[in-house]
Amino acid sequence: MKYPDGQEVRLGDRVKLGSDHQCVVVASIDTDEYGIGHSAAQWSYLKKGVMIEFPSYGLIHYEEPEPDLQLIARTPALARPKPQPAAK
Repeated sequence: MKYPDGQEVRLGDRVKLGSDHQCVVVASIDTDEYGIGHSAAQWSYLKKGVMIEFPSYGLIHYEEPEPDLQLIARTPALARPKPQPAAK
């Protein structure tokens, strides 16, 4: 999935939607990457998109971004949650 500005959504990205500024991408079904506490076994049935954790709304699945979804910061690769491999 891509942000409205065309950048790729990545695991660990900090994002903003509306007044929520502390949102985090916790899973990318598109790239088969899952942060700690999230797994392919939980979310791969969704087939595509990303999971974003919102302080105000909780966990939300997106196949397409909301028009006002904005990337605030990328998590450096070394600090990014190690992707959890899909269960075989």
